Amino acid sequence: MNIVLDTNALVAGLLTPSGTCGGIVRSLTSGDVTLCVDARILFEYEDVLRRPRFGIDAAKIDVLLDHIAGSAIQCPSSPLPLSLPDPDDKAFLEVALAGQDVCLVTGNLKHFPSRLRHGVSVLSPGQFIEYWEKRGASG
Repeated sequence: MNIVLDTNALVAGLLTPSGTCGGIVRSLTSGDVTLCVDARILFEYEDVLRRPRFGIDAAKIDVLLDHIAGSAIQCPSSPLPLSLPDPDDKAFLEVALAGQDVCLVTGNLKHFPSRLRHGVSVLSPGQFIEYWEKRGASG
């Protein structure tokens, strides 16, 4: 399954490996889920993960970013003529739209108002896990 993963969910997965987001990160590293990204998203991942306040081990970050770079689907996107509550989130919606049939997983649903999603399925980490488990059970 292909997803776009908002940086907040990636960080939460590394900070709380036993939580819901941790399960999503494990599914990325196991190959069960594939990320759709572009250069803006990769840059944001690295920038945010390396912030000292998170205290994430640099070697762990390097391994994860290398894995993502080698396994993610690069999705060139077109700019959308819209303004989201957080302008930094626009890249995630644009990539999800370019990826077609891709879920955008975020801990900040309010940053992606329904009227601005252009048909993209935007799910919280918990909603995504529930959707993924149901999808696996039915197919």
